Amino acid sequence: MIKTTVRELGKVITGHTPPTSKREYYGSQYLFLKPTDMIIGQKYTYVTEEGYSALGAEKYRKSLIPKGSTCVVCIGTLGEKMSMAHCDLFTNQSVNSIVPGENYDQHYVYYLLKHNLHKVKALNKGTASGREFVSKTTFLDLEIDVIENFNSQKRIGEILSAYDNLIENNQKQIKLLEEAAQRLYKEWFIDLHFPGSEYTPIVDGVPEGWTLGELGDIAIDSGKKEKKDHRGQYQYYLPIDCLPKRSLAYTDKNDITLAESSLVAFMPNDILFGAMRPYFHKVVVARDKGLTRTTCFVINSKTPAYWAYLLLLLFSKDTVDYASQISVGTTMPYVRWKDFTHMPTLIPPEEECDAFQAIVLPIIERISCLALSCERLIQARDRLLSKLMSGEIEV
Repeated sequence: MIKTTVRELGKVITGHTPPTSKREYYGSQYLFLKPTDMIIGQKYTYVTEEGYSALGAEKYRKSLIPKGSTCVVCIGTLGEKMSMAHCDLFTNQSVNSIVPGENYDQHYVYYLLKHNLHKVKALNKGTASGREFVSKTTFLDLEIDVIENFNSQKRIGEILSAYDNLIENNQKQIKLLEEAAQRLYKEWFIDLHFPGSEYTPIVDGVPEGWTLGELGDIAIDSGKKEKKDHRGQYQYYLPIDCLPKRSLAYTDKNDITLAESSLVAFMPNDILFGAMRPYFHKVVVARDKGLTRTTCFVINSKTPAYWAYLLLLLFSKDTVDYASQISVGTTMPYVRWKDFTHMPTLIPPEEECDAFQAIVLPIIERISCLALSCERLIQARDRLLSKLMSGEIEV
């Protein structure tokens, strides 16, 4: 084990953000990775909010991040978010990326930086706006302990990657299950190809027995305001920052001792909907008894039979778009519950929703089980990571 600095690991590239007026630089040819795209605990980031066009890639070719690089957030969310490039991509200026030199295994460098993220956070100098900040020079000079032997590096990378591969496989299964539930929801309630639809007449634009109403007809605000002094009664703290984008399953959560203010309690099977910046599409199913903040709605169905229908309705892009359109505020737009409840909503008969739930509920339960498995794998990987990087366990 020797001491070195980040600059000795290889080439470090800081990203750029093109002017918003240059829309021709944006496209789908290359991923454009930002901290908000990264998911804590997830090694690779496959989906990004934006991308580069061929023109943008040519303009910023010097800041291309090659596959196998380690991308570390150095502005905002320090010590929390990082990702390994699974393909050539670009990043914004909040990210410094290490392209490992020939003496370093790529996967080892990723886990080495992951092990030292707390040191990155400790370098925070802040900005006038209050954001956490570490300059590139300071990042380059960060001291770390490394294992010189390349074969040992490679072995450590392989061992830890095995955990991440299992996590990734679970996440792929979650994605497939979510897509299956969404397809069924669309087939029954958007395309109106529900069982028996061929024999059901359309009356005033909806199937006979169905009605047009509002979200508030089937949904309730089930969250309970809670005091900090009572937080010990709950299992964990799940603020909006811990909620993933476009996934019903969460694996990141905070210790309950971090719950401080504007607290709202949720129970198992409550639905958490990100009310602040709703366009991020954060909608999850609660697995346990916990706390969130008022930046999330805690929602449940008025009638048990409508629960699965309500979940997929809230998870739909149309609902997220509606919430975004009625949001108030500019810097941090948020949707108000009193406005959200007036969203026009198709109300199927209870027996239709009950039949839908009988099919979808096992899917949602399987998603929750896979998410819990991911969470445990992440915990086991991180425990092993510490022991391997410190030399407590030799390979």
